[in-house]
Amino acid sequence: SGFYPLLGTMQHSLQLLWLSLFRCLQTENHELVRQETSSAKTLMDIGTRRIFSSDHDIFRESVRKFFQEAVLPYHAEWEKAGQVSRELWEKAGQQGLLGVNISEKHGGIGGDLLSSAVIWEEQMYVNCTGPGFSLHSDIVMPYITNYGSKDQIERFIPEMSAGKCIGAIAMTEPGAGSDLQGVRTYAKKDGSDWILNGSKVFITNGWMSDLVIVVAVTNREAHSPAHGISLFLVENGMKGFSKGRKLEKIGLKAQDTAELFFEDVRLPASALLGQENKGFYYLMAELPQERLLIADMALASCEFMFEETRNYVKHRKAFGKTIAHLQTVQHKLAELKTQICVGRTFVDSCLQLHEEKRLDSSTASMAKYWASDLQNNVATQCVQLHGGWGYMWEYPIAKAFVDSRVQPIYGGTNEIMKELIARDIVIDK
Repeated sequence: SGFYPLLGTMQHSLQLLWLSLFRCLQTENHELVRQETSSAKTLMDIGTRRIFSSDHDIFRESVRKFFQEAVLPYHAEWEKAGQVSRELWEKAGQQGLLGVNISEKHGGIGGDLLSSAVIWEEQMYVNCTGPGFSLHSDIVMPYITNYGSKDQIERFIPEMSAGKCIGAIAMTEPGAGSDLQGVRTYAKKDGSDWILNGSKVFITNGWMSDLVIVVAVTNREAHSPAHGISLFLVENGMKGFSKGRKLEKIGLKAQDTAELFFEDVRLPASALLGQENKGFYYLMAELPQERLLIADMALASCEFMFEETRNYVKHRKAFGKTIAHLQTVQHKLAELKTQICVGRTFVDSCLQLHEEKRLDSSTASMAKYWASDLQNNVATQCVQLHGGWGYMWEYPIAKAFVDSRVQPIYGGTNEIMKELIARDIVIDK
């Protein structure tokens, strides 16, 4: 009978020993005590979130400094010009901020996906949507490294990493929108060459682009459009390739968005990206990363807008006190922070899944739809909390409000996201 109390005492001692060891490890290695955004001082604190490491924190500090010093002071003039400067692209290249997730053997810097996410987030934390770095680095460049030939990779990737060759991808057409199987741009063979005809619209980086990945039909006789689409690398200056006006948008004022036209553009065989008629499958494989990117930038925008609004209500006075003392304002802030932190948890999980190559299309669609809808809700509520000043362009929340509206539209509309999610639910696997 005396054995069991002794065993209990030993177990208790071992528990205390493990607890003491764990606390020592916590003290020595801050990775074990990283705060989540819900308990951090602000939603944009460096050193939070368990998916990141101290290396990511160091990288984030340098990225934050870059956006605050090289982007934020000039963004207003770029909004008037409808584009950022080419010098900014080259500065980003010099800082190693382009092609972060591209391996060193392909001309990148060999960072991980989470390093790319740091750049996406820090851009939103300064509320500057002009630079099209994320599309260039994390949408266009992966198509080339994943499906391009050795010559294509060696020719374009180092220049893109340096910011000397700006990339765009041309999917959307005036009559097709989110329907990739409704593409009408057509490329037909002429000997070993291709002749490209058609037009594209709403192309980010389109005006400044040096290289465009163009989605085109190459087999009109295919039993479904998905089996007859190819991707082509079209370079600025090619005969028959022209750029329309910079489109005047209600938001994203500094982000150059253009119409592109292709009239009998002669492309060499080497311009085909990957295999003929495999383009639709390449698009389906790469779209989850694009949708995750949109989701993460949407959440980061929510975090920025919340902190901007928190600071505003703590200083804005009405009825003899700051409006932060009003219960209705306090409850609204509580709702917003909860919604943002819940969304952040899911998006961080998706980032981690994608880093492990386990993010599927349906889950990426959930992230894009949920986060972009949340972004618009947060934007609306934050403008309301700013009152009349929230409608003034000089206030950052006004710009964040109009910039958020396109998020549920591009990258596939949220209605399409729901179709993809629903299809995964009802179809037997």
